Amino acid sequence: MVALITLYEGDRFSGRSFTTGQDIDDLRRDGFNDRASSAVVSAGQWQVCEAAGFQGHCTLLAPGQYASLSAKGLNNNLSSMRLVDSPNNAVSAGRVTFYEHVDFRGRTLSTQGALADLGREGFGQMASSVIVEAGDWQVCDGAGYVGRCVVLPPGRYASLGAAGLNDRVSSVRPNDTTAPAAAELAEVTFYEHDDFAGRSLSTQTDLADFSSKDFNDRASSVIVSAGDWEVCDDAGFSGQCKVLHPGRYASLRTLGLNDRVSSVRQVGTVADYRRRGNEPLFQANVLAVRAVMGTPEQRCWMEREKVADERSGMNVPAAIAGAVIGGILGHQVGGGRGKDLATAGGAVAGAVAGSTIGRNGGKPQTQEVQRCSDVNTGQAKPEYWDVTYVFQGQEHRVQMASPPGASITVNAQGEPRI
Repeated sequence: MVALITLYEGDRFSGRSFTTGQDIDDLRRDGFNDRASSAVVSAGQWQVCEAAGFQGHCTLLAPGQYASLSAKGLNNNLSSMRLVDSPNNAVSAGRVTFYEHVDFRGRTLSTQGALADLGREGFGQMASSVIVEAGDWQVCDGAGYVGRCVVLPPGRYASLGAAGLNDRVSSVRPNDTTAPAAAELAEVTFYEHDDFAGRSLSTQTDLADFSSKDFNDRASSVIVSAGDWEVCDDAGFSGQCKVLHPGRYASLRTLGLNDRVSSVRQVGTVADYRRRGNEPLFQANVLAVRAVMGTPEQRCWMEREKVADERSGMNVPAAIAGAVIGGILGHQVGGGRGKDLATAGGAVAGAVAGSTIGRNGGKPQTQEVQRCSDVNTGQAKPEYWDVTYVFQGQEHRVQMASPPGASITVNAQGEPRI
């Protein structure tokens, strides 16, 4: 079967389309640059990239239907694509490039074949980020493909910290074994406007201050591809915070965070804290423990409030008395949650009645006012515990599902172990 890919201008395969069975290094020539919103791959494995020349953020599309490219971070942001499983394509052999620092900086090491010991290449336990151009690759923290291993499909990984492999990769090979899925690499993408529109910011690592990325107080929607993430309206993971689970959040308004997100960090259990072989373990003293609670439930209602106006002849004391009487009546007739609503309703009705009874003439002036109060369910529990500990004079932080004791177990690098 001839390998084919079709791009569509709109979501769900709508609008203009463009079909090809050949590599396209720049979609500008075909009048389709930054226009694709959905795609259908009839046959073959295709690498699609946000920049011309197969550069920038890239992802691999297997045969199937992709109703929206937003989840891939490429909606209206696709400029080149190429077939990666053709015998005549050099990319088909696979290629992986490691970088010394996060965000693809520093010294590099590239390979198209297996390397049992990166130390022999002068790159042992030095990699902090990686780009996989083609093929699935197994990377391990032990020489000879042992220890903790994960499989990385084609893509750009700005930090290996989320996989627990930062400065720890010791061997790599094309994947032909069963290993933890790459979905363990958590990622979150913020968008400038509702419904995943406008500029975007993706990260696989904690960001303590969005100002450093020129994205402070700009996010209006978000896609969580994997992992659980805590988003906060102040830098340094403080202020109002909310934990987001994998999913698509078309608007942050319902969370009270629209145009307010200033920091984000990963929480939950994506990181693997199991002991590696017979590595030595130590005890680190806990300095502080902070219980992070879920957002309290808030109940709101509308009340009609009177506006004092001497010309109306309104008797304000009588109106206040009417509100009190109405509140009492509402409380008597309501029950449970309905009691609260009935009380509010009774207060409004009583106020109107009081103002009517007390006025000397004229029409009372009123306005609608929203009232809100936090509801204490009596069952609030911490979502997780934010723990600060010290090891060899350096402070570390970790999120835990349960409160720790006076110390926690760590390895020689200060990483938690269970």
